[in-house]
Amino acid sequence: MSNLRDRREARDGLKMLSGQNRQHLVAAVDLGASKVGCFIMKPDGAKREDRSINVAGVAHVRSNGIRGGAIINMDEAAHAIAQAVERAENMAGASVSGVVITTAGGQLASHRSSTTIQLSSRPISDHDLSRALALAVNQCRFLGRRPIHLLPVAWSVDGARGLRDPRNMFGRSLSLDLLVVTMSESAFQTLGHCLELVHLQFEGVVAAPFASALAALEDDEMDLGAVCIDMGGGSTSVAVFGDGSLLHVDSLAVGGSHVTADIARGLSTTIAGAERIKTLHGSAIASANEDREMIEAPPRGDDPGAGAVIAPRSLLKGIIAPRVEETLELVRERLKASGVPFESGASIVLTGGASQLVGVREVAVRVFDRPVRLGRPRRAPHLAEAAAGPGFCAAAGVLHRSAFGPREAVSARSLAGSSRSTQPREPIDPNAGVLQRAAGWLRENL
Repeated sequence: MSNLRDRREARDGLKMLSGQNRQHLVAAVDLGASKVGCFIMKPDGAKREDRSINVAGVAHVRSNGIRGGAIINMDEAAHAIAQAVERAENMAGASVSGVVITTAGGQLASHRSSTTIQLSSRPISDHDLSRALALAVNQCRFLGRRPIHLLPVAWSVDGARGLRDPRNMFGRSLSLDLLVVTMSESAFQTLGHCLELVHLQFEGVVAAPFASALAALEDDEMDLGAVCIDMGGGSTSVAVFGDGSLLHVDSLAVGGSHVTADIARGLSTTIAGAERIKTLHGSAIASANEDREMIEAPPRGDDPGAGAVIAPRSLLKGIIAPRVEETLELVRERLKASGVPFESGASIVLTGGASQLVGVREVAVRVFDRPVRLGRPRRAPHLAEAAAGPGFCAAAGVLHRSAFGPREAVSARSLAGSSRSTQPREPIDPNAGVLQRAAGWLRENL
């Protein structure tokens, strides 16, 4: 704890020097089982003419204290976050006071809230939309779970669906479908306390598959239908888009670290050795001469006389392929069971560090029986190659969301319980009533 205390005092000193400009920085921390990454964007980093972002600070460190998307050691996780943020600050030349966490942990799930209000004989006004939003938000009560996203999906007037802006129309009733993404309340509180240890303001949580989709999907894909599968170290999560809106979020506690553990068991090697073998020689599909090609792995234990574990590469493929295929089949079955619209022409986009394993895309093509591509952070032209891969989509997506939306019915900072006033681009007062917050959302979005 002394290291964390020293880091807190050092951060306080930096913030005194950085002045008020730090409040306009956007900092995203991607909290994963294999790495903790931090992206920082300055106030002028969003280019609205081409909807691109300029990331001023980038850093990532090895993840500690996190398993399967959950924090299992508070001090180790806090130390990893502090390291990633500090390195990104040094690159950006600025100090941040708060961060947005993106994670696939906390048992992410989505729910629909629908409401209908009766209309008068006059045209539909902002007040009518605010009433519908307020009623939908007030219905969002989930025992033991915390809403992290409140996103209007569709408006309808007298049953006519698919309206983007129903204002000034006439009708007898106005209906709204609201998507609510939630996570475990205990996991949410743990994240907040973890940031307190390193003296960072908790500015909300963004579901990792949602953030990755915002960074990797094209506008046409969101409109025509797309599924973003974010394959991380400790979990595999999904975001489904259609008609330009987020329709569904889900998460499985199976990821790349499970493949590594399978290799360690199958070859009787160490976790570190298994990770190295997976990176250098791993594949989920057959390759030429794999029966004759041999790989070496370090033995377990500290016996100096023990020789390296030697096995054919075909054995490695036989360990990796079933786990990858099983994970993607679980995703497919969960999507079917959810009832979410999953059009036959919907795109499949893979993001996350585990998606970069050789052969994963080919297995996904076979499982989903449709074209599949690897997603990368788009419209971030200044990212270095090392930070421009599928594993960095979630952090980049948080910056995209901050700059270009979609804005939500209630701001992330309000959902996080922040007492600090919001920034100018999110003029929703967290102390205001539900009706006033809904009106603020309307001013931003319609």
